[in-house]
Amino acid sequence: MRIGELSDQGGVAVATIKYYLREGLLPAGARTGPNQASYTDAHLRRLRLIRALVDVGGLSIAAVKDVLAAVDEGGESVRDVLGSLLPTGNGGLGEVAEFLVRRGYACDLDHPAVRSLASILVTARELGHDRFADRLDAYGDACERIADVASDAESVVVDTVLGDAALVALRRIASATRAADARPGRTHP
Repeated sequence: MRIGELSDQGGVAVATIKYYLREGLLPAGARTGPNQASYTDAHLRRLRLIRALVDVGGLSIAAVKDVLAAVDEGGESVRDVLGSLLPTGNGGLGEVAEFLVRRGYACDLDHPAVRSLASILVTARELGHDRFADRLDAYGDACERIADVASDAESVVVDTVLGDAALVALRRIASATRAADARPGRTHP
């Protein structure tokens, strides 16, 4: 397919596709002429992955480039790169360490997700929400039910980025539903 068809099928402007090509996010198509190239379904799949990482995952182009490089390499580097995108913090590690032991989680304290969780707990306490830590087991229970070991690097990225976004959306839907149910006079159909 030509770049116009790639644009139509991917829902991405030609100028954006050209930018992705220049940045190395999208591999070049097969040359069919001096100013023309042919693109495959693999290009379309990659384009959709890029858009998901940017639009849903909220990743910067630089972060997408790192993630895609790890996807292309395969292996555990994908998890390392995704983990490095999480915010880090030093406080709260003791409490997180206790949580990890209690839950039987095998994760090093220097893992970015562990440091991120510690930072979240510190932030919650700074905001006066000490009870937030009491809910970690409920979050852990939910996450264990949906945790999956993907078979390939791209699936790890999709499951992580889209899964995280889905968790946020579903948590907000559940909260909105509970809030509506708590209103006086609320009846169910």
